[in-house]
Amino acid sequence: MTRVFDVPESLLKRAEEMAREDGVSLDIWVTSVLAQKIDAIETAAEFFHRRSTGAGTGLHTYLNLIPADSPMPGDELPDSLNALTQG
Repeated sequence: MTRVFDVPESLLKRAEEMAREDGVSLDIWVTSVLAQKIDAIETAAEFFHRRSTGAGTGLHTYLNLIPADSPMPGDELPDSLNALTQG
């Protein structure tokens, strides 16, 4: 299917340069970039959806299994970082 888009000349020239650098036609490059953008938006939407529904809270089940023991000698935080964890 063919579509016609108005693209600013500077953007078109940069896209042509990048397609040439990738060794593909402008059509293939634009299709690939469009697919990557759609995937990024859909992935971000899924992360926001999961966050809003509380999915992923099961991690706390495992974190709560970690004993509250003092660190082993040599594993202590430096004083500058230790102060950050106290509040």
